[in-house]
Amino acid sequence: MGAFIIKRLFQTIAVLFFVTLIVFMIIQILPGDPAQTMLGADASQEQIQKLREELGLNDPFIVQYFNWAAGVIGGDLGHSIFYKETVINLMSSRFPITLTIGISALIVTVIIGIPLGVIAAVNRGGAIDSVVVVLSNIGIATPNFWLGILGVYFLSLKLGWLPVQGYVSPFTDPIGGLKTIIMPVLVLAATTIASVMRQTRSAMLEVIHQDFIRTARSKGLKERFVIIKHGLRNALIPVITLLGLQLGNIIGGTVLIEQVFNIPGMGSLLVSSVFMKDFIVVQACVLVIAVLVVFANLFVDLAYRLIDPRIKYN
Repeated sequence: MGAFIIKRLFQTIAVLFFVTLIVFMIIQILPGDPAQTMLGADASQEQIQKLREELGLNDPFIVQYFNWAAGVIGGDLGHSIFYKETVINLMSSRFPITLTIGISALIVTVIIGIPLGVIAAVNRGGAIDSVVVVLSNIGIATPNFWLGILGVYFLSLKLGWLPVQGYVSPFTDPIGGLKTIIMPVLVLAATTIASVMRQTRSAMLEVIHQDFIRTARSKGLKERFVIIKHGLRNALIPVITLLGLQLGNIIGGTVLIEQVFNIPGMGSLLVSSVFMKDFIVVQACVLVIAVLVVFANLFVDLAYRLIDPRIKYN
């Protein structure tokens, strides 16, 4: 186990290096000049060149990258070009918002997707199974941002049940905060719920016809116990794998969701920084997202052993 974790950590470092290097390269070749953006259209070439020297923008690409990477290792994510404050301070108020929405969407996915998938598999060919299959196909094919626009139109503008936009922390105002995150969380989780439902149903259909399930039933065990204890536990491996992969979609989906609902999270910060060519902030946001996704997949690999003790790490 220890050797496996160490190996994966080295792989994580390599992945983060290449991700940030590629993103840094893409930002560099985008049109526009950060110094020009900061100083405005009326700035002279002398002022622009002076600021570029101060920011290190005239250094070779690889020098700029490793200067930034050295700062990150030392705990310094840099200083925003556009917002004119440290990136850590800038992200400290936005990252918890994105994390709250993302984790809530993942919890909703697990609570809704897995039980519905199990129920559909147990009632294969029935009405419930048909409804789950249709809903899962619709959910996978429907873009999140379109669901968000529909939600705003019907639930907010027409019915007035939920706020149109904005964010209130549930920790400061539980009722108001809950109202502001219900729609973003459900919209963000919709596609993931559909994928998990379909994967759980497929995995359960393979398991419930195995010999050990028939043996458990022949012992007189209750059907609920057989399905949950023996069936679901053995069917969870592919579902857990899918959840690890879907976490990237959830985090990436917050970029669109925060734009639709005007939520001041890390996704909206990333979008605005791209347009402003604030590559320091873009690099930091991509780094944080990459770290979350990579370590989530590491956790998924470790969770296999908890679900099935027979799995060995070599």
